[in-house]
Amino acid sequence: MNKQQPQFLSVHSLVLLMLLVAVHGLVFAQDNTVDPPPNAHAKGYGAGWECDRGYRESGGSCAAIIVPASAFLTNSSYGDGWECERGYRKANGACAAIRIPANAYPTNSPYGNGWKCSRGFRENNGTCLAIDIPPHAYLDFSGERWKCQRGYRTVDETCNAIKVPENGFLTDTFYGSGWACDHGYRAINGDCVAIKVPVNGYLVDSSSGSGWKCDRGYRAVNDTCEVVRVVENAHLDSSGDDWECNRPFRKNRDRCTLR
Repeated sequence: MNKQQPQFLSVHSLVLLMLLVAVHGLVFAQDNTVDPPPNAHAKGYGAGWECDRGYRESGGSCAAIIVPASAFLTNSSYGDGWECERGYRKANGACAAIRIPANAYPTNSPYGNGWKCSRGFRENNGTCLAIDIPPHAYLDFSGERWKCQRGYRTVDETCNAIKVPENGFLTDTFYGSGWACDHGYRAINGDCVAIKVPVNGYLVDSSSGSGWKCDRGYRAVNDTCEVVRVVENAHLDSSGDDWECNRPFRKNRDRCTLR
């Protein structure tokens, strides 16, 4: 029993020493904590402090942000810390009222004039002039330009009616003539001329070419459809307007022969 007691005291002493070190460290850490200056508070995370809203750090203290008239505080850590109210803009550390011309309204953007012309008006040298809309036109989605109504085309700041020939119809494209011919007609010199489809032919919707094609088994020759003469040991090809030899025959001029 006497021999084990010194070992017990040694462990007990070690535990007491560790507790003293921990307490001493805590006291040392508390002693090194810097109290926030006036108009500041300890950070919500980490060490240190930060200035209250409406103050900026300056030389280890918190200086009040001077907010001019017609302005408001911002939460930004950079810049002036304030912005001008709607209808005002920064000028020499203050907020000056924006001169808004007639037929305009203030904007929230800090860039540009600080105002924008109302719909139907266009900016011109600091003023808003009414947009002159010609007959058969309307304001576009931006409200700063006009477009011609359907059936009219822009010509020298006016809207001219599109002349649609007989057997034609209006299109929604902004280029070309503004009209197209009905099915079965072709535009020729401003008119819609009927397409002449030969016997054994049919109409196609292509805007180029003759406007018709021959039935399968026929080929176009000038303005007619002639029957395709299929030679012996041959058949119509996939196009339908020519023939090819059956296997194992090979085409030799106008015949199908074996090798």
